[in-house]
Amino acid sequence: MTHPLPSGSEPERLVLPTPDQEGESFHPVVLDLSQPADAAIIAELRESDRVREVHDRIEEQVVELLHCLAPSDPFGGRSRVAAVADTVGGRLYVYGRWVWYPWSGRLVHVLPEAEFRLVRTDRNRDKISREQQQALLGRRVGVIGLSVGSGAALTCAMEGVGGAFRLADYDRLGLSNLNRLRAGVHELGLEKSVLCARHMFELDPYLDIEIHRGGVSEETIEDFFVQDEQGRGLDLLVEECDTPWVKVAAREHARRRRVPVLMETNDRGLLDIERYDLEPDRPLFHGRTGTTTADDVRGLDREQAIRFLLTIVDEQRLSPAMADALARVGQSLSSWPQLAGGVMLGAALVTEAARRILLGEPLASGRHSVDLEALVPASALSLPAPHGAAL
Repeated sequence: MTHPLPSGSEPERLVLPTPDQEGESFHPVVLDLSQPADAAIIAELRESDRVREVHDRIEEQVVELLHCLAPSDPFGGRSRVAAVADTVGGRLYVYGRWVWYPWSGRLVHVLPEAEFRLVRTDRNRDKISREQQQALLGRRVGVIGLSVGSGAALTCAMEGVGGAFRLADYDRLGLSNLNRLRAGVHELGLEKSVLCARHMFELDPYLDIEIHRGGVSEETIEDFFVQDEQGRGLDLLVEECDTPWVKVAAREHARRRRVPVLMETNDRGLLDIERYDLEPDRPLFHGRTGTTTADDVRGLDREQAIRFLLTIVDEQRLSPAMADALARVGQSLSSWPQLAGGVMLGAALVTEAARRILLGEPLASGRHSVDLEALVPASALSLPAPHGAAL
């Protein structure tokens, strides 16, 4: 499987996924038409039935680039045509990179990596400066649990909070997940890790994404945190799974490696920040679980697991609807309720906290709530019933 390349490097040889691998693929193939080997691959793809759509809007991207570089005079006194031609050296078709997405069959023409990133994040300025954006792209974010966590991963990628990601989930997309996951019915049955990586790569084909298809277990959790060949491990962990052992073990590993942890509970906008990078002796879950270790929670049954999770989040702080629902899970409810709005709010909170931590801004450990029902309370006014509503 082909991986995005560092700026300025070129592949010795690209290996395409075979046709029978395309359905489970998640990595795009990034090709440079100025390289003869890559040009041959593009020609082979275009002659086959493996390219189902060609999307070439590179001239518009170059124009956007010129506007980003010089908003007051993007063309430098030249015509638009002349300015574009000068920028691409008169070789518009060859300029930049062509990206083939095996799972959709799309072949897309995009700017080179540095220019692509500059344009894609330009509207972040100056809430995030270009220098800050570059610093963020050098950080690696881990996400465990890709139901609620997929929203956080996608929002981080969209905002440019992290240029490298590790994603872990053992589950596949089910129909009941579509109330809160960004996906379509044509993706039912797809691994959540693959689904999330695909969506992120469709935002930015130059990302560095690893997936752990089986989630994390005793056998694989070390690999999830381990440093790569350049000595880079995780800079931040977003933990969004429901399994007690994983929740505890992930924090034990994060604390040992001084990796900060974020968690959002999808209820009353509850955000947890645990700064193990600054406080390597900090108790897990703000001390709510005492000295409990991962070994202690390995064999919990369903009821015990729910009790443990309630201890973590503080049952007294749950919304009335969630508190009522938890008592009925497994009886009249198949699982605890989660809403798309809550997932999106949580994604925003996690991304905001992640950005501030990774940029070195002061953000202390703690538990915070952005409860929209409290911030935007129901009005005491007597409102007319909607037209056509039953009495």
